Amino acid sequence: MSRIAYLMSHYPAVSHAFVLREIEALRREGVDVATISIRRARPEDLLAPADRREASTTHNILPTSARRLLRAHARALLRAPGPYLSALGLALRTGSPGLRERLWHLFYFAEGILLAEHCRAAGIDHVHAQFADSATDAAMLASHYLAAARPEERTTWSLAVHGSVEFYNVIAYGLRVKLARASFAVAISDFGRSQLMTLSEPERWEHIHVVRCAVDTAAFRPPAGRSASATGAEVLCVGRLLPGKGLTLLLAAVAALRRAGLDVRLTLVGDGPARAALEETARREGVAEHVRFLGALGQDDVREHYAHADVFCLPSFAEGIPVVAMEAMAMELPVVSTRIMGLPELIEEGVDGILIRPGRTDELTAALEGLIRDPATRARLGRAGRAKIEREYESARSARALRAALASEGILDAPPGGSRPRVDELPVPEL
Repeated sequence: MSRIAYLMSHYPAVSHAFVLREIEALRREGVDVATISIRRARPEDLLAPADRREASTTHNILPTSARRLLRAHARALLRAPGPYLSALGLALRTGSPGLRERLWHLFYFAEGILLAEHCRAAGIDHVHAQFADSATDAAMLASHYLAAARPEERTTWSLAVHGSVEFYNVIAYGLRVKLARASFAVAISDFGRSQLMTLSEPERWEHIHVVRCAVDTAAFRPPAGRSASATGAEVLCVGRLLPGKGLTLLLAAVAALRRAGLDVRLTLVGDGPARAALEETARREGVAEHVRFLGALGQDDVREHYAHADVFCLPSFAEGIPVVAMEAMAMELPVVSTRIMGLPELIEEGVDGILIRPGRTDELTAALEGLIRDPATRARLGRAGRAKIEREYESARSARALRAALASEGILDAPPGGSRPRVDELPVPEL
């Protein structure tokens, strides 16, 4: 069986715990998965025992010494000068024009040759790169060099595009080039796949697979009971503190609800560049004493906050399909979010969650107030949300879908008793 490597710019990472779950689920399916990170994980990312275990077995491309870097490039150049220079040319042609961008792509080329050397030494046959960032540049360049230098030992590659960041500047991320050169691509939603289809020729569409992110429902189990109060609630949001998360609107909604006489408290789990501005907004709105900024937490600690909250809210302006919403639903926590991008594929309005128009503080306030005053609806949505995750977003199901995609592309053997499926035969949620 082929040996697969997952490649990321930083791994493990707090905000990418779902990737670790995907890798663990693939391994349970019998797939030999190694992990590679361009940069070594930071101590602040290793907050859970699973993160620390994974970091101990992950190969890091960087940091490296100048001697090691120069020796690797000298060996690659002497072994196959034509493929080496061809990979260098590809690096300089990819991405946005400009001197600064060309310099960055020289760095990606340097990393790509180190990656190629590791893949050969470790017997890695296929690299699956997460997100269309510099890690995918390194994977593309390593595969390009190896395919030309040693065709009999070529290492193929694929990329997983999560959105929404990659869609903001498809030229800078080189998405069109990467989609054309990768063996295949994975999108986490039908919306995401449609965006990749716009950047690809029709004959490549069958090589763009939808594989949902997922939750381990055995780990994310609902608590025995939740508050039945109709006058107050603990609202939870989990995620990086970024302007695009719409948290300024959430703070304004909390202030409005408190003025309406409801005992609303807000807990924000996560950190990011918008934290200071959000703390100032909480003070300006007069709700600072009712808002907790907990910073980044490990998965075990985050589960405790899901268990104690009454409502989960993510009023984002742009998302792929947020895994934190899946986690909340698995914990039978009713979710309020926005009707954007891939989110309607996860949440059916009024059935297993509530969707509002993005940027509308009035709709956000009304949705939260309706749930706070109606504990029966909170419980109904929570139960339906858990059922949705069990049915369509469970880790084992997604791992089987990804294994099927790898088999359909000839990377892995077909699962026992099964044939290689077409992309339109892969499991998809019932809409």
